[in-house]
Formats: sequence, structure tokens, C-alpha cells
Amino acid sequence: LRLAVPFTPGGVTDTSARLIAEYMSKKLDQQIIVENKPGASGNIGAAQVAAAEPDGYTLLLGFDGTMVINPHVFANIPFDTLKDFRPVGKIGDAILILVAYPGFKAQTLQQIIELSKQPGATVNFGSSGIGSPQHVAVELLNQRTGSKLIHIPYKGGGQAMIDVQGGTIPLVYTAVAGAYPHIMSGRITAIAVSSEKRAPSLPNVPTFIESGISDFIVNSWVGIFAPSKTPTAVIERLNSVLNEVLSDAEVIARLQKLGISATPGTPAAFGNAVKKHLDEYGQIIRSAGIKLE
Repeated sequence: LRLAVPFTPGGVTDTSARLIAEYMSKKLDQQIIVENKPGASGNIGAAQVAAAEPDGYTLLLGFDGTMVINPHVFANIPFDTLKDFRPVGKIGDAILILVAYPGFKAQTLQQIIELSKQPGATVNFGSSGIGSPQHVAVELLNQRTGSKLIHIPYKGGGQAMIDVQGGTIPLVYTAVAGAYPHIMSGRITAIAVSSEKRAPSLPNVPTFIESGISDFIVNSWVGIFAPSKTPTAVIERLNSVLNEVLSDAEVIARLQKLGISATPGTPAAFGNAVKKHLDEYGQIIRSAGIKLE
């Protein structure tokens, strides 16, 4: 079996894929090879899996940025999320966090929002790129609160994290996994997480909801997809094995270190969530005018 990751090695999508492949291989008694197929924010690798033989031997590590945001951001996209894929199962939710340069004068979410509204104020935030889940989440925050946070896109989150530690930019919205060691060292300040509940690894950091933004829940997620004509029996078998893996205490603990909460469930439930997110993100992206050629 081949599990395509449409990004370069080393990120959360890649590490979560390798973890799941390791444990599913044991359950299936068959090796799952992880193949990195980066390019065009995940579009190239996703399109290759969409066109693959639907026999269950070629799977995609899907990420919300590729599967439900890119279709609204890119003028031309080489796949249709709903028509070209069958959901196998969701692996989990990756908690997102807003962090700040420790010397920045606003150190709570409400202070940041109010500062951005002041005449002449320029409050920038960095993300891993245009149309990333983090970018879209802050645009939603702007729409919901009237804040005027200005997006500074980076080619990946690594340089953004370096710049916020040095004070080049005041804010970065990113995944907890990447921010955690820098929060612990004091090089950045944790402002709030946009999950429903506090992150287990950062129990003292409030949620956006606790910070006064009602019903503001934005996570990133990863899951497994197969080509659209893959037989139902194959999908069900893969889903069953995935759920066994996601119920393993060791896997749960290892995913938590990556900032991911395991979410075993059915293919139908995952598919319904994908449809819902396609619609919700579409509305946010159209309102914000986010587009890439």
C-alpha cells in the first residue's frame, strides 16, 4: 500500500502519516509506504491519488488546507474533493494557536483586537501561506470581531516562527506542535487556542471562546482518503483498522505530542464533516477575497 503525503517531509502531515502507517501496517500485516508528493499546496499529490487505480492500494493523507480550502482559493484545481475521493477516516484534529512576540504591547486576545482597530495601527500576523487554515482562521476573526489584523504570508511556518521570536512580526497563528517548545522556553507568548477546549499540552492557555469570542472553534485536521471508485468493502476494512490504531493508547499519546487529538469514526461521519467544512470555508474565503492563480 502507498500513502501519499502531498507535502515535504517533516511537517505535521508527514509525521502523522508515518505514525499511522507504522501501526496500520502491523494490523494489516502489510507494509504501507509513505510517499511525499509535494507541490501547489498539496494539489499535485492529491490529483495523483484521485487518478490512481481505485483498488485500495493508493491512499491520500488529506489535510483541510488541501481538501476544503484550496478548492475555494485556487482559480484552477486539478481535483474535486467530493467527486474524486472517498473518505476512509479522520485521523484527528490539530489544535491551532495564536502566539506573540514577548515584547509586543498587546498580550491578550482582546488587547490585540482592540489595538488593531485603533486609527493608524498596523498589527501583522504571520502564517504558513496564503489560503492556509491559519490565514483563513484569522480572516474569520477579522470578520467576526471587526479586528484589522494584516496577513503576512510565509512559505511555510518555520520562518514565521523565527521572525516572531525576533520581533520582526508581532503575531503568528500556527499549530500547537510547532509553537510548543518556543512557548516553554519563553521565546514566544501563547495568546489563545482556537479549539473547543484547552490544549492538553498547554492547560494554562485560554481558548478563543474563554477570551471572549463566542463559538470560535477552528482546528486543522488530517485524515485518509481513497480514489472515488474504491469498493465499499475496502473502505470499511481500512476504516476499521484505522479506528483500531486510533484507539491504541500509545498512538493517542504519540499523536498528542504532535498536537493532534485522535478522532476515530466512520467514513460517513468524516465525509459529512468534509462537506460542512467545504461550505463554511467557502463563505469565509469569498468574504475575505482570498485567491491564488
